[in-house]
Formats: sequence, C-alpha cells, structure tokens
Amino acid sequence: MKKILLTGSAGLIGKILRSALKGQYELIRCMDVAEQEPGGQGEEIVQCDLRDVEKLRHAMRDIDTVIHLAGISVEDSWEKILPANIEGCYNTFDCAHQAGVRRMIFASSNHAVGFHRRERFIDTQVEPRPDGRYGVSKVFGEALGRLYADKYGMQVACLRIGSFRPDNKPADVRQLNTWISHNDMIRLTKACIDHAGFHFEVIYGVSKNLRNRWDNTLVKHLGYAPQDNAEEFRDEMFAKGIKEDPVSELFHGAMYCPMEFVGDVDKIQ
Repeated sequence: MKKILLTGSAGLIGKILRSALKGQYELIRCMDVAEQEPGGQGEEIVQCDLRDVEKLRHAMRDIDTVIHLAGISVEDSWEKILPANIEGCYNTFDCAHQAGVRRMIFASSNHAVGFHRRERFIDTQVEPRPDGRYGVSKVFGEALGRLYADKYGMQVACLRIGSFRPDNKPADVRQLNTWISHNDMIRLTKACIDHAGFHFEVIYGVSKNLRNRWDNTLVKHLGYAPQDNAEEFRDEMFAKGIKEDPVSELFHGAMYCPMEFVGDVDKIQ
C-alpha cells in the first residue's frame, strides 16, 4: 500500500495525518473541497467536492488505499449530512471500487453506537445505536463498507473515532474515557495501512485510557497498540467541575444524546 488518497485532508485529523504520513509512502494525494497548503515532495493536492463524481474518479487513479475523512464531522441538519456524509460517502466507495482501490479506511465514529448505556463495556460487534443524524451517517458508511468488502472484495477498516481534540487533550471528564491522542490516531491509521491484509473490520479509535469502555480485543490482529493515556489530565478535567446533562451521562454518545431528546430513557436498555 504505497499510494494513498487522503480525503478531508484540510480538516483537523486530515492535517495531522498529512504531516505524519508525508515521506512514509510513495504518494499522499491530499483531497479536500477547501484550499490547502501546496504539496511537497511525494504529495499531490486535489480540490474536489465528493458530489463531483468525475473529479472523484480522477482522484482515485493509481491509488492503493483511501483514507476517507471527508464530510460533516459533527451533529448537524439532514440538509448538510445528506450530501456530504451519505451521497459523498457512497460516491467515495463506488469510485474507489471502479478504480480498483484495494483498501478503504473509513472514519466512522463512536456516535454510530452512542445510545448504548455507558455502564456497559461494548465491543466491535454490538448493534448500531446512533445518537443523531451524524451517527446515522456513520452507520450508513459502515454498512457500505461491509457491502464493498463482501460483494467486491475491498479491504475495509471502519474507525469508530472517539474524542480527537485540536489541543491534543481531553475537554472534560467524560473524555478521560474516549480521548484519542494525535500520535495514537497516527498509529491507528498506519496499522490499517500497513497490515498485510484483512476483510472487514471495525475498531475503536481510542487511546490506552485507564477509563476506556470500548473493547478492541476482537481486532488485536490489526496491530494497533495505543501508547497514550488520558489519565495524565485527570486532575485538570475534574477541576473544571463540568456537570453532564442527566441524559448525556447515561450513554456512550454523551452530549449528542440529549439533543432534541423527547424519549424515555428507561426504554433505552
């Protein structure tokens, strides 16, 4: 896997990965709808909207692995989620398949399973329980990944990313569970690029946190070995004194669960 297409390369995670992967592979093709820094040695810059199928097909030429980060990265209206995370995700998978791309690394999210109770440890085989429209779009992306793996033989890894922060530390007590450091995000991505071969995998993007409640045991073979621990920020997070919403504190998806919530928490078991 020597030629990489990185979609969403102008975003928060995209910029970190672009910098980290540069020079480690023959080509990093950096694609985003936004303007980017000029490409250096071993880089190519592509400006492309995921709805522009012709440009997207062109961006896939000669690519071995797609790291698909592009799209809306937070809860939002369906009018924004639909073109970016549904239509755009389908276009990305399908254009990759048509171009003969062998491997797709899809940026899913913990919000695909956000309405599981936080009191329970959850593994990579729990049923989808999205906590919003954004979470639904990630369930859709994982389902697409399964389809393209089973039907078309593409190798697909879905990364259920936890709390990736611009300042590289948790924002609150809850994120002592869910934080993933910049370096561990790089380790996770490289593990999926460099692995000899797999079929379809789901893996939680989380650091080696003492309070982690997401179980990656079933995907140890991918070789992801996180090194960082959010516990080093424990005192700082508790000193903030931020109290969670009563609905938020019950579920893995936290702050997305109370948004527009009019349900009955006792029925969500």
